[in-house]
Amino acid sequence: MAHAAPASGGTTGAAGTPDIFSARTHMIAKWAVPVVLGLVYGYWAAANRRDGGPITGWNLLLGFVAALAFAVVYVALRQLAPRMKREVHALAWMSFAGIAFGFLYSQTGATVLRSTVMALAIAATVFAILFYRYYTREDAEGHRVS
Repeated sequence: MAHAAPASGGTTGAAGTPDIFSARTHMIAKWAVPVVLGLVYGYWAAANRRDGGPITGWNLLLGFVAALAFAVVYVALRQLAPRMKREVHALAWMSFAGIAFGFLYSQTGATVLRSTVMALAIAATVFAILFYRYYTREDAEGHRVS
């Protein structure tokens, strides 16, 4: 019986998943993803605050500051989080998601209590999903397995 010959090229570390993008593509994506996500987040925050009214200078400033803050925190978290233990790793992303969502929700004019409850619900969901993900992909000593 014939077997397929191994293909040349790198793998991503997962069980035989081919890495089809070049190192240059990965480098561009490493910086393009936070910028694009930050701009989308900033636009969303500004649109929520504007609530269909006219676009003002303060509205633009809010959007760009929110975009910059989101992108900077996202990049920092992407750099630091993989070095953390799974519990702290999940807590870091939980905090980021909860705060980001809570800020967006508060821009709609909702009360502080409602924004807090919604942010905590999102944060708890993110924590549960990510803790499970990290827990099932590490050995007993906390080393990541592929």
